[in-house]
Amino acid sequence: MKVRNYTAGVIFISLFVVSCVPTRQLKYFNDINNVEEPVINPRTQKMIMPFDKLFIKVLSIDPQTSQIFNSSEEMRYGSGNNGVIGYLVDESGNINFPFVGNIKVVSLTTSQAAEKIQVALTDYVTNTSIIVKYIDNQITVIGEVQRQGIYSFTQDKLNIYEAIGLGGGITRYGDRKNIILVRNQGDKIMHFRLNLSNSMIADNAVYYILPNDVIVVEPLKAVSSSYSNITFTTVLTSITTLIAVLLFTGVKF
Repeated sequence: MKVRNYTAGVIFISLFVVSCVPTRQLKYFNDINNVEEPVINPRTQKMIMPFDKLFIKVLSIDPQTSQIFNSSEEMRYGSGNNGVIGYLVDESGNINFPFVGNIKVVSLTTSQAAEKIQVALTDYVTNTSIIVKYIDNQITVIGEVQRQGIYSFTQDKLNIYEAIGLGGGITRYGDRKNIILVRNQGDKIMHFRLNLSNSMIADNAVYYILPNDVIVVEPLKAVSSSYSNITFTTVLTSITTLIAVLLFTGVKF
């Protein structure tokens, strides 16, 4: 009986040790004590891309002008979930603006787009001011996070930590050194691998997340909590139950 108990104990302890995740793998900044100089922040203003949704408001001292340009049916094509109406940038990088027609805004910043729209309006109205902002920005966060899903944000872009925070953070079985970022760049789909445990990540060109990015948190080599049908608890319960049955039936180890 002692041999049986010893065998069962060894199996249980072995499983427990295998399932443990080292603290180092759960930390974000393992090298924080080695950082002596501030990290250069690569943040640049996002350029407008096809399929972006833009909120464009025309400010004028003439109430009729404001009503015409700010209540047009053209704006409603890009209507967002938050009730803010906007313009959808088409695949050619144009927006269809009332009276003016197509205005190419692709590869411009929001301030540059505002200036271009203002110039285009001078043939119709004068003394206007234009406001351009992004609306309905979305990213997808999947893998070893607390809440997988599609999330909206209003900023030009988020950093990688803020983006993962939208999904409730990484689970204890998420690999912080193996984050995959999927991004559409023109006609190409790019894949980037990020290491969140490295304090120098802020110097990375893809530190900031853009609309329509997909973030995939890969699992550690340990048992992943994502696979609910094959969890560690299920496996452990099955093994201990099997051992108990074998001991009860008198099978010798």
